[in-house]
Amino acid sequence: MLDQKRAPIYEALENFRKMRVVPFDVPGHKRGRGNPELTELLGEKCVGLDVNSMKPLDNLCHPISVIREAEDLAAEAFGAAHAFLMVGGTTSAVQSMVLSVAKRGDKIILPRNVHRSVMGAMVLCGAVPVYVNPECDDRLGIPLGMSIAEVEKAIKENPEAKAIFVNNPTYYGICSNLKAIVKLAHEHGMMCLVDEAHGTHFYFGENLPISAMAAGADMASVSMHKSGGSLTQSSFLLLGAAVNEGYVRQIINLTQTTSASYLLLSSLDISRRNLALRGKEAFGQVARMAEYARKEINAIGGYYAYAKELCNGDSIYDFDSTKLSVHTLEVGLAGIEVYDLLRDEYDIQIEFGDLGNILAYLSIGDRQRDIERLVSALSEVKRRFGGSKTGLMEQEYIEPVVAVSPQEAFYAQKESLPLRESSGRICSEFVMCYPPGIPILAPGEQITDQILDYIVYAKEKGCSMTGPEDPDINYLNVLKGGSK
Repeated sequence: MLDQKRAPIYEALENFRKMRVVPFDVPGHKRGRGNPELTELLGEKCVGLDVNSMKPLDNLCHPISVIREAEDLAAEAFGAAHAFLMVGGTTSAVQSMVLSVAKRGDKIILPRNVHRSVMGAMVLCGAVPVYVNPECDDRLGIPLGMSIAEVEKAIKENPEAKAIFVNNPTYYGICSNLKAIVKLAHEHGMMCLVDEAHGTHFYFGENLPISAMAAGADMASVSMHKSGGSLTQSSFLLLGAAVNEGYVRQIINLTQTTSASYLLLSSLDISRRNLALRGKEAFGQVARMAEYARKEINAIGGYYAYAKELCNGDSIYDFDSTKLSVHTLEVGLAGIEVYDLLRDEYDIQIEFGDLGNILAYLSIGDRQRDIERLVSALSEVKRRFGGSKTGLMEQEYIEPVVAVSPQEAFYAQKESLPLRESSGRICSEFVMCYPPGIPILAPGEQITDQILDYIVYAKEKGCSMTGPEDPDINYLNVLKGGSK
């Protein structure tokens, strides 16, 4: 057992700060002296700890001392065989997972509602997606988890696939039967990769869905900065015992910076310590706040704050009770409209709004009075702006038609067409609402009238659309000479 009260990177930084070393290395602001405006913004202590890799502070690319100790502590805290500290966000961790198991032409079985980072990794390595199309809840209009029958079907039809990729949980809090999927993957010689961007708390809370490592998964990407309290852009990549740590580090080093931020590294170190010592209590309080908020929001009428009552034993095997996901269409407003109103009228910034739902992200920093303010604002939004749902689009899952691999489409010769003229062509770029960053279109997929209707409607409602070269998304890049 390691001493989880330790924070070796933070401790090394504190010792280094006391040494008052004269810097003739980078960064060039020289502990803030060369950039007084930055120092005023962030504070002398913060810029004083923005230092470069050196012997006393170890090196993220090849750690042998304090960073290695921090990795070992994180691995133990999360129940993993090894943990990597990631400073390129969970996007970097997700892409490292995919690049570690697949090369050009290899297949990966996955749900279509994955984060854009998964598809980006496939563009980089040339892997081919095999989609397990998720069921969709007709009332909520959201994609669910992967049913076991559909996973078995995908395995039977693609026995050569290298891995199965799972969201645990989805952005909305829905979990698949992860343990059963891991078992299926291993029985068929495949690895199981898990995106736990929104599941850090599974490792520390009680009465929450099973974590990837506890389920026996091979790799998991964990957004420590989301529910775990570390600085934005800091994450962990966790490995199971069967994965070659040295090879994965080589993959990580292909794309991760050689100038890792010690502010991010120390925040991971300190936040891991905090959760290892106090996570059970902290996330218990988060779950209680979420349950109270759901009860109060549902009492308003019209809104539906959903939770474990959705569970069906398969495509909704479990639900993350800390997630405050709320369906809004019955009050006559799209989720993105409620999102905008809360910010513009009530100074409340929630995580995201889509066509029919909002997500208020609760974590260890929230307070009861903030919950009360959110509930009150939602009641006011309904009273002042609510109406009939007539004319609102029912959000639904649109099954993609994959014509070519993401890599082939992304690098192919292409042409730019007006949005409505692109129907029937093969898309060569991403289109998504961000957040949550799940592609509406990915490179290699066929563009349909239904998809174009969805994009136009999302734009009209004010969704933040990203991905294409054209920032206004009036044009889409398609494969040159592709068929209609």
